[in-house]
Formats: sequence, C-alpha cells, structure tokens
Amino acid sequence: MHLRAQALILSVRQHGEHNAVVRCLTREAGMIAGYIRGGRSRALRPVLQPANLVMGEWRARTYDQLAGLTVELTHSRAPLYSEPLASAALEWVTALTAIALPESQPYPRLYEALDGMIGAIEAAPAARGWAVALARYEQLLLAELGYGFRQSPALAGESGWPEIIAALTLTGREIEAHLLTDRRAEALAARARLIERLKRAVA
Repeated sequence: MHLRAQALILSVRQHGEHNAVVRCLTREAGMIAGYIRGGRSRALRPVLQPANLVMGEWRARTYDQLAGLTVELTHSRAPLYSEPLASAALEWVTALTAIALPESQPYPRLYEALDGMIGAIEAAPAARGWAVALARYEQLLLAELGYGFRQSPALAGESGWPEIIAALTLTGREIEAHLLTDRRAEALAARARLIERLKRAVA
C-alpha cells in the first residue's frame, strides 16, 4: 500500500513516549490512519495539529496493516487556536469527522465541505461568517452516512442567529442519536462548549 495525497489532520493519539497515530481525511481515499515515528516531538507537534493541511505519504506492506506516515505541512491553522470560538469549532469538526467516518472510504464531498468550512473560519471576522457552514457540514455528514438528513433550503449565508442555532440544535440531536451513541462523550462535550460559546457571542 502506497498513497501520497493532500490531507486534513483530524486527530492525533499518542503511542508510546514519542510516537503518534494520526487520522487524516483525504479526497481520494477518505479517512486514513498512519503511524508517525517521533510524532510527539517538538518539531512535529505544530505540524500535526487538527485542521492543518498536509501532504501525506502512507506506506504499508499490506492493506490491513497500519501504514507508516510521513507528512509535510502545506497550510497551518495554528493562529486560529488562539481564538476561543474558532478553536472550539475546529476541535469539534475534526473530532466529529474522525469518529464518524469509516476508514478508507472516499467521501469527496465531505472533504471539500470540511476544507471549505475551515477556510470560512479563517476568512470570517466573526462567527456568523462561518456558523452557517458549520451547520451545513453537519447536515451533509449525516446525509453522506445514510441518515437521510436533508440540508435545510432556508439556511443560507444571510441566515440570522435564531435560524443558525435552531439548525445546530437539530443536527446536534441527530448526531448524538446516530453517530455518537456510546464511547464518544468527549466529542459531545466539545460540541457543547462550542454551542455555549456561540450563544454567549450573540447574546
């Protein structure tokens, strides 16, 4: 198995003292895990931040073996982690995607939507500029995974906060019911923090 592809970092789990298992989302092959030697080093930790865009190279002798992974940073989202709302949004969408998607199944629409949503967080001066993209990403994720959730035609870029919060409340219920049903309390806590911060921001 050999793949070289652009990827979004979704999650990083420490393995031993110095290494890491990293989950990434690619357009071509979906979510793929890889083992990075020295992934906990001072040099690699800024590279392996969730939401960063990297060029990844996976190599394994067989397809059922955890591949070795090397990465080159393409675009860092580190500055966004200094902003509480943006940081909470990135923490949530990357954790959700890492938990919800099966490995090695391509979801090109989700890849494009996640990349676009993260780009909206970078570009928008305030949360209203990306909150609609967040709700629509959650809707799309549910639909792509077969839960029949249709994107609301009323939710557009000019939607007001009542419509946005209502949409996020609805998708939150669906996500909890279908995608985060057992050992995933930490991800739901990340979403709760995000929604609470959004509500405080517009109060």
